[in-house]
Amino acid sequence: MSQEEVKYEMPEQDPVERTDNFSEVALGYDEETAIKEAERCLQCSNPKCKTGCPVEVDIPEFIELVAEGKFEKAAKKVKEKNNLPAICGRVCPQEEQCEAECIVGIKNEPVGIGRLERFVADYIRDSEKVKPVKQDKGKVAVVGAGPAGLTAGADLAKMGYQVTIFESFHKPGGVLTYGIPEFRLPKEIVQDEVEKIKDLGVEIKLNKVVGKIKGVDELFAEGYDAVFVGTGAGLPKFLGLEGENLNGVYSANEFLTRVNLMKAYKFPKYKTPVHVGDKVAVVGAGNVAMDAARTALRLGAKESMIVYRRGREEMPAREEEIHHAQEEGVEFKLLNNPTRILGDQDGFVRGMECVKMELGERDESGRRRPIAIEGSEFEIDVDTVIMAIGQNPNPILLQDTPEIKTTDWGTIKTDESKETSKEGVFAGGDVVTGAATVIEAMGAGKQAAQSIDQYIKSRKK
Repeated sequence: MSQEEVKYEMPEQDPVERTDNFSEVALGYDEETAIKEAERCLQCSNPKCKTGCPVEVDIPEFIELVAEGKFEKAAKKVKEKNNLPAICGRVCPQEEQCEAECIVGIKNEPVGIGRLERFVADYIRDSEKVKPVKQDKGKVAVVGAGPAGLTAGADLAKMGYQVTIFESFHKPGGVLTYGIPEFRLPKEIVQDEVEKIKDLGVEIKLNKVVGKIKGVDELFAEGYDAVFVGTGAGLPKFLGLEGENLNGVYSANEFLTRVNLMKAYKFPKYKTPVHVGDKVAVVGAGNVAMDAARTALRLGAKESMIVYRRGREEMPAREEEIHHAQEEGVEFKLLNNPTRILGDQDGFVRGMECVKMELGERDESGRRRPIAIEGSEFEIDVDTVIMAIGQNPNPILLQDTPEIKTTDWGTIKTDESKETSKEGVFAGGDVVTGAATVIEAMGAGKQAAQSIDQYIKSRKK
């Protein structure tokens, strides 16, 4: 294929070398390559890429500025809508959103919108100056400093509200900090984006668990006009298998939090030990599963495998993450489902029993339903098992505020404006949808900020 038909390649660390370090895998475009990729954009009269962006970035406009070499102006254009572009350019599934709607993609590969977004955000990172806005329209409390909370807080600050974000962890960022590994999203990038939001005038209070230190009603009593809940989905799921309580079994949430937030990969400098044996099995096939399997290799595992009950086509992880995992030597044991975890006499994992699966008719998700093959049980020799099968919202805040209605899955119910069943309380992101993408959470935070603005204005008339 000619270069006009495919995206310009982005340089990466060599697969063999990168499994020995936690440095970023993808290295980004240089100026010349960014201009060439931007020139692939047709600047069509009906740009559908904008409709594919949950935060409504003016995509053709910023790409045109890149093509003209006006990188700083391009970055400012992106940041009119997106408060976290360096993050989104790295971890968002553009291939399912903006790039899926790109006209160039009808016959050729779509324009590398995410790669260009990352490039312009990195270009201005050290030089960008953020000016705070006069904040005299009211006070808003935001619970959770993840993508939804940071976006809502930043947008509200730009509108002129005094915003305080309450974060339960000792660092802001939510899943950006504790969930996504350093080699995919460097934490200095997250910290820089957060600092830019603080420069707008947003206050972030760390180690504050709303629902324990104070409740939602107390926030209103302290003078907040509205509350946004963006606490994410941090409660891990398990399969309920025999042996899940053995030493050497982790939830992906715990495993990645220990490594990413608590710097276990720098032990003993950071005193957060994490046991990784020689043979690691990760159950699941989403992005979190890929992150866990690739992290295990970097921590010294000799073998790291994905165990998934469906086939290759049904894997929910991004194609890029699957490709990187394969390059690094992660083994894929597809059409297999664990039935129990086996332990030794000392209570440690020694293996995992699985059953072979076949695919039947499609279910409500559109994927073919996995069916166990009778009598096909077999054992896998492993000494660490990581469960990466999804997460639910943590119920701590909701236990304090029972009038906020939830679904059977524990997610918060909201109306179209993102308001909950409790007046003045809005919610968005994974706490409403269940585990989803960073950009979808940001879109919810942006929408909630607009609704909160309208709500406060209507009450102060």
